[in-house]
Amino acid sequence: MKVLSVNAGSSSLKFSAFEMPEEKLLINGYFERIGLDNSFYTIKVNGNKIKKEVELPNHNVAFEYLVKELIDQKIVNDLSEIKGVAHRSVQGGDISSSVIASEDVINTISLNAPLAPLHNPASIVGITSAKEVIPNATHIVVFDTSFHTTIPDYNYLYPVPKKWYHEHKVRRYGFHGTSYRYITKKMQELLGKEDVNLIVCHIGNGASISAIKDGKCLNTSMGFTPVSGIMMSSRCGEIDPSIITYMLKEGLSAEEIDNTLNKESGLLAISGYSDSRDIEDGIANGNEDCLLAQKMFVRRIVNYIVNYYVELKTCDAIVFTAGIGENSRGTRKDIMDELSVLGITLDEEENNKIASYLEKNEGIISKSDSKVPVYVVPTNEEVMMARDVYSFIK
Repeated sequence: MKVLSVNAGSSSLKFSAFEMPEEKLLINGYFERIGLDNSFYTIKVNGNKIKKEVELPNHNVAFEYLVKELIDQKIVNDLSEIKGVAHRSVQGGDISSSVIASEDVINTISLNAPLAPLHNPASIVGITSAKEVIPNATHIVVFDTSFHTTIPDYNYLYPVPKKWYHEHKVRRYGFHGTSYRYITKKMQELLGKEDVNLIVCHIGNGASISAIKDGKCLNTSMGFTPVSGIMMSSRCGEIDPSIITYMLKEGLSAEEIDNTLNKESGLLAISGYSDSRDIEDGIANGNEDCLLAQKMFVRRIVNYIVNYYVELKTCDAIVFTAGIGENSRGTRKDIMDELSVLGITLDEEENNKIASYLEKNEGIISKSDSKVPVYVVPTNEEVMMARDVYSFIK
């Protein structure tokens, strides 16, 4: 059975096609600058990367090219072979699982758009376009927030007037939920138990950390929006909220502040680089700003790990995943060196063997006597989405 996993942005569209239930990746691609000048798309199939410059006035046209490539590359003979499409949506409010992309669900995504103004409207465009181009497939929506709906009220409520929660939906939502679901399932298999207690570090350009208790989310670092929690590539993470009101009085607009906190802060603000690889190169060359950014980054990650270690009381494993977590051997070492006070010890030889660009991309990087085993496990949100739509069809 062939299914698609789709992630629509305001001017972009990512997709992967899988043969299910084998979970074999058949083709993936990325449409960019939709609705803008100089639009193009790239696809990867059979180990080859192909780029094509085309006019992409809207998402409907992007989906038409997507389907054409599936046929031209002989992934399918006609549209009837595409049995399901899974759509990623960032903000689902209190929806606790993946759901059929009905009109009611699309309306709910629209109602939650003020909570994710950059993402939810794009999701709606992607869903409606795909349903027009591939009308006979089963379409579902997979929400980033759904995994975190198990967080208890003492963790999801903020200490602000309750009417903010009841009337304005102000609460901790959490994100990267599809990644956390994938990692939790993987760790249940690796550890041979369902009720796993984990600290999962999803560290990429966007980064968050979650505490998983008995296989369900207990707490997570991102909050009302993805800008909170740990310091990230260009997001600030947690700051004193009075800084915002102070900068408003200093003359910045709300939009300017929001843009700065999301796109001009974090590692970029301190080091001048948003990519951790550039920061590591800078450290190697004696760049003090890069060293400072790395220290701040590691400190904030360690603080969350320690807090969740205490909150869980029993921890079966710590897991590193996502771009930096899977690939930055130096960042993993820096974090684990700080955790040695808890009896969590690094096996440097094993740590240096694991990265997505090396022969080995997952495994245990802690010593055998470590109080908690530490794993590197690649995430795969697209496969998780494909599993969801396959389950609906079956």
